[in-house]
Amino acid sequence: MAEIETVFTNARLADGSLADIGVSGGRIAAISPAGAAGGAGSTVDLGGMLVVPGFVEGHIHLDTSFYGDAWIPHKPCTNGFDVHERVAFQAQNMAQAAPMDERARNQLDLCIANGATAMRSHVMVDGSVGLTSLETILKVREDYRDLIDIQLVAFPQSGILKSPGTPELLDQAITLGADLVGGLDPASFDRDVTGHLDVVFGVAEKHGVDVDIHLHDAGTLGLFTIEEICARTAALGMSGHVTVSHAYGLGDLPPDAARKVADLIAASGVSIMTNAPGNHNFPPVALLRKAGVTVFSGSDNIRDSWWPYGDGDMLRRAEIIGYRSGFYTDDELAAAFNVVTAAGAKALRLEGYGLQLGNKADFVTLQAEHIPQAVVSVPKGRKVFKSGKLVAEDGVVIRR
Repeated sequence: MAEIETVFTNARLADGSLADIGVSGGRIAAISPAGAAGGAGSTVDLGGMLVVPGFVEGHIHLDTSFYGDAWIPHKPCTNGFDVHERVAFQAQNMAQAAPMDERARNQLDLCIANGATAMRSHVMVDGSVGLTSLETILKVREDYRDLIDIQLVAFPQSGILKSPGTPELLDQAITLGADLVGGLDPASFDRDVTGHLDVVFGVAEKHGVDVDIHLHDAGTLGLFTIEEICARTAALGMSGHVTVSHAYGLGDLPPDAARKVADLIAASGVSIMTNAPGNHNFPPVALLRKAGVTVFSGSDNIRDSWWPYGDGDMLRRAEIIGYRSGFYTDDELAAAFNVVTAAGAKALRLEGYGLQLGNKADFVTLQAEHIPQAVVSVPKGRKVFKSGKLVAEDGVVIRR
């Protein structure tokens, strides 16, 4: 057994017991009852705080947030919610925003301070911006490599078929360093589901990377697109490697239809990401989980052109999901917590996640007796540890 470098004493585990957690080489080398740990190079007394795995920020946009920048008033769409119009508003706002790397760092500090130790960010890659945004965020990711693990999705915000050169740019983005290939409303935006998915899955198959597709389309149009994505996933043997983000249409379906498509999604191994937005129907979290679907979450937009909300706190996101889903029992509250932790880790295929021997020592301390209480109270005053090193405390990121 590796020599213990640091022992975190008096850690309250999810079952209420107090334990000592030994860390060596950035990984958990021992978990023993409080007071039973042997000698170590150093000790850190957690004082009975609840210790939970680091939060998984599963869907965010580091390149388009204005967090920490000048306030930009929200501009409503002309007629309800329109993706095309919101994209146009975003282009106008980005032209007058602070430098992208500065805004991305502000947002990263916010998320890390709230306990995120892993993240998936979508970054615009299309004919409107080329690879410029990705190049900027790749440099920021390198600077933050010791503070948070970041996956980047090459995201065609302006469409694929409607934006000249985008198929080639998505291919180049993976070579440059993006980890996944994305898509956007194949039916309503590009008006060609087959052609859109041909590009997305073609890039994924060529490079051996995962897929994460934005899908805002409601009702039966959204349902049809999900069925097509599931069919592609199954045909290519990509179970566990594909995500549909938002999937608003799942929240529009009657119960029987929802159960039927839930079984299809589960069988294909496609994951569903929801942030339970306030002005949309959203996927039925409990129904999907019961069918065996991996449902995870993210902040999505934080103070950008889509809405002015967002605080980068995945524990609060668990509260929002639980609140909107009608989760009241301890088991249901624990499910909401799972959505922002273990389920996110599964969807992102994170290696070594969780409070178990041999896993990464990425964890957060909370002022709560147990997980259900943490979900409803959303306590602050947190300490965030990455690889066993303190990286944030009381809302402030610590750099060494």
